[in-house]
Amino acid sequence: MPREKGRTMIAQNKKANYDYHIGTRYEAGMVLTGTEVKSLRQGRASLADAFATVDDGEVWLRNAHIPEYAFGTWTNHATRRTRKLLLNRREIDKLEREVGNSGRTLVPLSIYFSDGYAKVEIAVATGKKAWDKRETIKERDMQRDTQRELAERQRRR
Repeated sequence: MPREKGRTMIAQNKKANYDYHIGTRYEAGMVLTGTEVKSLRQGRASLADAFATVDDGEVWLRNAHIPEYAFGTWTNHATRRTRKLLLNRREIDKLEREVGNSGRTLVPLSIYFSDGYAKVEIAVATGKKAWDKRETIKERDMQRDTQRELAERQRRR
């Protein structure tokens, strides 16, 4: 069977853009078991409470929920186990330096298949304050209103 091409989205962390100022983004491979891959291929995953850490020169994805494979046997995986992320040494060192600064964390943005390999996109992020979140909502509402007005003008012509 030929290998699939392109990018297939599985899960996104939509609240990340609302809760954090997103900085540098990285694409990382994931070390998975067979039943985890099968569950991901069914499009089942959640990044709601997930985060990443750098421990002893390795990057780990923690608290990501990949449900058990429905047709798995006693070899099924734990749903919220810690998963190792695969990055280059230079990228890991850079992440370690960036996260070492106060107020920064690693946030997973999405899980997807890229040319048949399971990948996760992580970003260095800083938390937003309440007034930042209100500004984000205000900007989003203004953009929505301007798009609505432009669409209305196009219909009038």
